[in-house]
Amino acid sequence: TRITSPEFTCLGRDGWFLEMVLHGRPGTAWLNINNLSIESEEIIKVPYSLSVRNLAGEEVVFIPGIYCSDERTLGCIIPLQRIMKALVEGTLTVEVRMKTIGPTNDSPAAFIPKNPIRENILKLFMDESSADVVFEVGGGQQQAVENDHKKAKTSPISFYAHRLILQKCAPALAEICGSDSGGRGDNNNMTSVPITNIKPNVFRSLLHYVYGGKLSDAELEENAKDLIDAADKFGVVNLKLKAEVCYVESITLAIDNILDNLLYADSKNCALLKETVVDFVVENKEDVLGKVSFDNVPGSVVTDVLTAMTRGEEKGDGGVVNTNNIKTMRVGTLRTKLREKGLDVDGTREAMIALLSEHS
Repeated sequence: TRITSPEFTCLGRDGWFLEMVLHGRPGTAWLNINNLSIESEEIIKVPYSLSVRNLAGEEVVFIPGIYCSDERTLGCIIPLQRIMKALVEGTLTVEVRMKTIGPTNDSPAAFIPKNPIRENILKLFMDESSADVVFEVGGGQQQAVENDHKKAKTSPISFYAHRLILQKCAPALAEICGSDSGGRGDNNNMTSVPITNIKPNVFRSLLHYVYGGKLSDAELEENAKDLIDAADKFGVVNLKLKAEVCYVESITLAIDNILDNLLYADSKNCALLKETVVDFVVENKEDVLGKVSFDNVPGSVVTDVLTAMTRGEEKGDGGVVNTNNIKTMRVGTLRTKLREKGLDVDGTREAMIALLSEHS
């Protein structure tokens, strides 16, 4: 279920609105800010915060973030109970604070062409004439031929790429290409690299993203888990986190799938997914108790459970959570703070806390 607010104008721009999606985890919702009026080629960044207060005027929800028109805004998962307590005659009032970075639309701005580097790199996507690497994806699988007992091999699909771009944007993928042989030159100098255990369409999406392309929401949702696997394997961190957010938004947690999701999150260092599953376990502990065996889960899960319980105990009488305690800080907030400092945002919750503490 998706609920949107009336559109409003801020910083000289029309078309701003809030959206709330009832989350896959029972009893929670995803609150976010968006703007669909911004042209696709325009890139703006707007720091914002969302605040919800209860009838006593106490802040029960506070969401900081940065809206970026060329990225999926993360938003935040919040308990529905807090929202229900803040309703006034069935209406939820959200205070939005935004500040501008650069000029607004209050007055006509001079035409300033943007840096074309992104478009120029994207033009190199699948450009065979300049590529020095070709990935051969898939192929070799046996498929039964209709009305025949014979089997036919499928041919691999070729994807052309450039070492220099891969080294900066997909280091693990660049590493398996080996050293540069001295330039493109001719076909004899192009390195051929077989890629297995990845669907060709998923690899294409990953490579397109590496070259600066955008993935549609439908493409992300359809292949979220496969993209997490591929991005994690080849070091495309931003795509991994983007796909993780999409996966968390789309799944419906239940007793029969929490263990699989928990083990998967731990194996891929998907801290947000792990936090979401642990929150579900804590909120539904009576239903989970005795029905799910945690004998094979990593020991770190115990720490995550205690963190979720402590976070709940930190609420004051008005339901306000202490957002400044780094030990109980949400994964989304940890990643935001790490990114602001130019630090690595891909890792376990413990690793992110340690890194942030080291640079505080």
